[in-house]
Amino acid sequence: MRDAQSFDEFYRSTARRMLRYGYAVTGEHTEAQDLVQEAYARAWRQWGTLSAHPAPEAWLRLVVARLATDRWRRLHRWRGVLSRTGPPATTPPPSEDGVLLVRALRQLPSAQRQALALHYLFDMPVEEIALETGVAVGTVKSWLSRGRARLAALLPDLSTVELEANDVS
Repeated sequence: MRDAQSFDEFYRSTARRMLRYGYAVTGEHTEAQDLVQEAYARAWRQWGTLSAHPAPEAWLRLVVARLATDRWRRLHRWRGVLSRTGPPATTPPPSEDGVLLVRALRQLPSAQRQALALHYLFDMPVEEIALETGVAVGTVKSWLSRGRARLAALLPDLSTVELEANDVS
């Protein structure tokens, strides 16, 4: 059984040292935070047996070091792949219409946004959207209709976006 109080005491007494150690091993503060957080999560999962370990802080340091080594190996492999294939192609900036559409979508209630995204991005029929969201078919139709109407009001001059007003398949 895990003892939360003893783990909390262990964490409070070792966290600063462990973060400094992680930083020394990785050379990056945010990466050290991630590694130390993962090490403590693993320690918590095994705290029932780890609390009886003669040196739980040493175990934690070993976990941080191994996580850092794994990270270094992943980065090294990634660099190898990049050297063979070259950097990924640059992506063009979003179009002005796309930016306006995203801004307008953010003004819709989340249920309407979700219904519109499922319907237009995933080509899902209304019945499937109803099953996935756990609501009635009529509710989905209402979300789609209201969402399209609100987008039309928010984007009156946007000619490249075509929202079929009568499409409630």
